[in-house]
Amino acid sequence: MKNLKSIIFYTIITSALSYAQISIDTESGMAFTGYNDVQIPRETGTRFSLYNQIKTDPSIFFRARLNYTINNKHVISALYAPFSLYGSGIIEQSLKFESVTFPANDTLQSTYMFNSYRLTYRYDFVETDKIKFGLGFTAKIRDAAITLKSKDTTSTKTNVGFVPIINFNLEYRPAHNLSVVLNGDALAAPQGRAEDVMLALQYRFNRHVDFKVGYRILEGGADVAEVYNFSLFHYALAGLILNF
Repeated sequence: MKNLKSIIFYTIITSALSYAQISIDTESGMAFTGYNDVQIPRETGTRFSLYNQIKTDPSIFFRARLNYTINNKHVISALYAPFSLYGSGIIEQSLKFESVTFPANDTLQSTYMFNSYRLTYRYDFVETDKIKFGLGFTAKIRDAAITLKSKDTTSTKTNVGFVPIINFNLEYRPAHNLSVVLNGDALAAPQGRAEDVMLALQYRFNRHVDFKVGYRILEGGADVAEVYNFSLFHYALAGLILNF
């Protein structure tokens, strides 16, 4: 009986794996600020820009996604996307941030962190020789922090929260080994919005390795009593996809 259970278990596992594919999608490049407006708290803080007033430098970024695809239809993935930008500048007026007031004409250093951890399920319900399209749901954990620092004072606002987002993926194959890919997570609500969308050209070297190059936009924010922050970031990206 014990041997029979082992055989059944082994058969189920091997059958599941035979219809499944695992891939690791890695991506890196440069991230640039489009705008980044901050006011914390929403009612009593000073609104300022981490783009026009405190100049934020471009930054190298990295993200990685683990995909598990079953029967070429069901896609389960986990994303790790750390993200930090640093800047400095002098603001001519006094600036209230959290419970701290920075004097006018102080030199301020800024750190903007927006780490993202996501678990996604998507169903690819359209697949032809040229087109692939699917929709799904992403559970996102946001680990964010904004820090302002002067010579004498430091103030940090942290925020960790859960965000549900719609996931989508559209691929067009003009040639056998070449795809144009548009995918991402996006959702809007009265309190705010979030969009993380990539447009890329993807080339398959062989069945184990794909290369991609393209553009990503990350945009959104929240307008609530605790925080006002809306930002836009542009990514120039390249990456490798390893298929197993």
